Amino acid sequence: MKTIYKITGILLAFTLIFSSCDEQELIDLNVDPNAVTDMDMQFLFSLATLRIAGEYENTRANVLYAAPMIQHIASLAGYFSGDKYFYNPQYSGAYMERHYTDVIRLYSHVINRTQDDPAEANVNAAATVMRVFDLHRMTDIYGDVPYFQAGRGLEGAENWFPVYDSQQEIYEDMISSLREARGKFSPSARGLGNQDFMYRGDLNQWRKFTNSLLMRIAMRMSEVNPTRAREVFIEANSSGAFESIADNGYIHFTTGPIGVNRNGLNDGLWNTYKYSRDCKISKTFMDWMIENNDPRLMIVSGGLGDPERPDTWNTDPAAQRGMPNGFNSATLRTVLSPQDVALFDTPGVGNRMFSMLNLKYLDWEDPYWLISYAEVEFMKAEAAVLGWISSDASTHFANGITAAINSWVDFDASFARSSAEISAYIAGRGFEAASTQDKLRLIGEEYWAATWLNSIESWANWRRTGFPVLEPTQDPNRFEVNEIPRRLRYWEDEIGNNPQNYRSAVSRIGGDFFMTKTWWDGGN
Repeated sequence: MKTIYKITGILLAFTLIFSSCDEQELIDLNVDPNAVTDMDMQFLFSLATLRIAGEYENTRANVLYAAPMIQHIASLAGYFSGDKYFYNPQYSGAYMERHYTDVIRLYSHVINRTQDDPAEANVNAAATVMRVFDLHRMTDIYGDVPYFQAGRGLEGAENWFPVYDSQQEIYEDMISSLREARGKFSPSARGLGNQDFMYRGDLNQWRKFTNSLLMRIAMRMSEVNPTRAREVFIEANSSGAFESIADNGYIHFTTGPIGVNRNGLNDGLWNTYKYSRDCKISKTFMDWMIENNDPRLMIVSGGLGDPERPDTWNTDPAAQRGMPNGFNSATLRTVLSPQDVALFDTPGVGNRMFSMLNLKYLDWEDPYWLISYAEVEFMKAEAAVLGWISSDASTHFANGITAAINSWVDFDASFARSSAEISAYIAGRGFEAASTQDKLRLIGEEYWAATWLNSIESWANWRRTGFPVLEPTQDPNRFEVNEIPRRLRYWEDEIGNNPQNYRSAVSRIGGDFFMTKTWWDGGN
């Protein structure tokens, strides 16, 4: 018993000794002296920008859904959901799943941390512009989405379950946010420099990018609110948008050393995952290029054959053919001739009888499209046709085509086309003599061609204009109806993680369906 008392006394003594220690000293023992306690916000800005091109969501939203829906590409594989209007929850929700955490959260944090520091005005402005860019894409894909509270969980618990804001409110705030950010760019603030993977700190190009994005936003509203759209477009155009292909809005990439430094879209289409083995150029797009003698034919197409065996490639322009949309390996036979069925069944042929994507624009280090000078010129052409601006629609149309073709040299020098080829193509389109409606059709078609590889934008512009005229596919196993979807369905995790706000949004827009129209598309 005495031994027990002695042990108890010793333990009590130790307890008293440690209890008398400075509490702060004990807390300090748990602080890692090597841990990062602060970070340059330009680093987070750079990381967020690179992540816009992430492989996971770009493969799913851009390649597996948007590109076949807009009939840029076609596939016999069932996992290319957009080709036959199937529903895959992971693919449909991928952009929402990844970009709120990987992109919007970082931009929002940069904006919050730099908003009161004049020395950081440039990174604050650039982060604001890119947050709007990505949320603009987000709302165009889904409709009503979290916007005002998006990515702001670190600022307070009230943002942990963000409200889904109406697309109309989102559009108005995007306009005001971009205008405010445009005015913040300043040569007296710290430069962006090499942390800027778009313009290497060129503030004049950032202003042009901001105005070009404002013009895109304005055009998107042109059917639902033409008065406001016209005002926003004219102001942005007067403030100065892209003037040449040197202004093209790209994210620039390298071959590594890790995935975030590489073009994620191209990592999915080729390089690591090689999904382009299972898709080909759509017959719709191919036939259109052939019919119009488009000099981009052998830019877009890499030829017929096995993409992994250059010795099998047939790059004769006359031999190119597109794959019809909406079929699988069994149903395709119903639209092929007996000779083509025999060719398709030949060992080693199959889908290789159709033109493949050109591997020369699928390198890791190739740029990732955001907004192009060509798009700006086509928007100006449309604005001129509508009477919004007084400049010549034909000049803008020709400038747009020239820029769309010449921009491909940024991907590979062999894509250069002569001015004679381009001029002949422009003349063949017959824009000057066309009726007003035909001019709008021609602009819509060229916008579609100019946004190859940026099919999310192609799909949005098609929903607004109806051009090009596309025939929906007719697979009997489609999810809803045999019509090209007007939106993608929300990320399904929101049903359980943010149920009240999800349900409110679904009720307001009229249902979480492919065919539910967004506000600017004529919906709620």
